[in-house]
Amino acid sequence: MKAKIITIGDEILIGQIVDTNSAWMATELNKAGIAVDEILSISDDERTIIDTLSESLESHKLTLVTGGLGPTKDDITKRALCKLFDCDMKNDVRSYEHNEKMLTERGIGFTELNKEQSLVPSVCRVLFNRNGTAPGMLFERNGHFLASMPGVPYEMKAIFSEELSPLFAEMTEGGCVMHRTMITTGIAESILAQKIEAWENALPEGIKLAYLPNPNGVRLRLSSYTLPAEQASAYIEQAFASLGELIPEYIIGYEDATVEKVVAAMLTESGRTLSVAESCTGGRISSRFTAMAGASAYYLGGVTSYSNDVKAEVLGVSRDDLEKFGAVSEPVARAMAEGVRRLTGSDYALSTTGIAGPDGGTAEKPVGTVWMAVATPHGTIAEKRVFNAERAVTIERASAFVIDMLRKELLNEKNGSER
Repeated sequence: MKAKIITIGDEILIGQIVDTNSAWMATELNKAGIAVDEILSISDDERTIIDTLSESLESHKLTLVTGGLGPTKDDITKRALCKLFDCDMKNDVRSYEHNEKMLTERGIGFTELNKEQSLVPSVCRVLFNRNGTAPGMLFERNGHFLASMPGVPYEMKAIFSEELSPLFAEMTEGGCVMHRTMITTGIAESILAQKIEAWENALPEGIKLAYLPNPNGVRLRLSSYTLPAEQASAYIEQAFASLGELIPEYIIGYEDATVEKVVAAMLTESGRTLSVAESCTGGRISSRFTAMAGASAYYLGGVTSYSNDVKAEVLGVSRDDLEKFGAVSEPVARAMAEGVRRLTGSDYALSTTGIAGPDGGTAEKPVGTVWMAVATPHGTIAEKRVFNAERAVTIERASAFVIDMLRKELLNEKNGSER
């Protein structure tokens, strides 16, 4: 079954808010075996709403709509729905009593505008909203369904999960939508595509591959929209198993895996510790680790050494090296990692020093140049990369890259390999 998601609100179209509702609903619909083939945002205009919803009712078995159900005059979705389904309003007693009780408990006056929130089109099936005053509404026409819900995310999610999801079995035809995502890091999308081209060409019919790059790596998603669930699951597992043998060094896990999660687990398991010295990444590496619960088991601390004086006075970087090679150089990156390791007593240490931009580049060291180092009990390694990207992306890429350098070192040590 195909579904369409429509969000209503000028605030979305002018960029005042970000539409997170559609992404959440699409994920939940796929779990229920319902494929989303279109997501659309439209303005708070009655004619636009009526025409758009009418077309979607004809073309899609399920249409989900959010927004435009508030108590103020600019919220016109209910009025448009009445015209679309040629009906009047009726009072939903349950919603009315709920709204009166909730607003009274909050010390908010139960005004005429609030009372009108319990009015719904007479032909709809009411979807109770326990978190707000605007109930959801479900309509049916010629076997096609349209559900309208508030745009407030926590209200929409509760209505979707508690009221709408149990009805999906009535709407679907037993189809299966399945996705699984493998997370890779440390390899560019174009190089990855070349390496796995033969594997991709050999994927079973009915299994679709999508490349999803981001500053931290490339996600590889395998999807099935038509195969029976058991067959789809088997095909996807077999495909990823063979891919794991083809590019094992670049794979860090599945779904929400990140390189810092992998490194954190490895450090925790081995009882080893980590510290960080950052310049161009400005604390981003440290924040990636400390954002995770349990970081105190392995993370000792960090130094954001943005100035040369801090690099020299705190981390012990040679002023001669700073003068001769510049702050963005291999000797400085090495000294930063070794300095913070010595300062904190950690087993491992990471460092970054670079030109994140948009200014400060030269012919020899263009914007995006970053030197990164990993200090270990066995020595220090350093690598240079030129991340041809805007400032924020360079910071993300450099952070992910140096953490992955540590991951590879830990793997080498675990496997007894020499650098």
